[in-house]
Amino acid sequence: MLTNEPRHGYWCECWTQELTEEDRPTLRASLDAYSASQADRWVAVTLRTISPALDSDASDVAWAWLSQGRIATRQALLRSEPCTVTITHAQTRITWTIRPAIFLPLAHRQGGALPACAYDFKLPESCGPTK
Repeated sequence: MLTNEPRHGYWCECWTQELTEEDRPTLRASLDAYSASQADRWVAVTLRTISPALDSDASDVAWAWLSQGRIATRQALLRSEPCTVTITHAQTRITWTIRPAIFLPLAHRQGGALPACAYDFKLPESCGPTK
């Protein structure tokens, strides 16, 4: 949805880190959510999807968040507080973060006329379409 006004929402990320190595966490996915329910639903759907593959300890943590922690997460998000959900499966730590964000509107190329200079730019032949 395009708008001329900044829009409040939540920036969501999923990170993994191998605990047996000295590697830094790796970003696996991100999402721009426009409501607290959309943000925590993203984590909930993911946890439900992966829960059959988790070891018993990680599965217990996942289902505890789904049954109890999700409510606290939603309440914190509605207070504009950042939230984190973390589970550890085998030697992999999986962390979801949800942070309040303000999304700025972007220019939409089809929404208005481009300035005349936009049509002056020509691609070099090496970058043009192939025949």
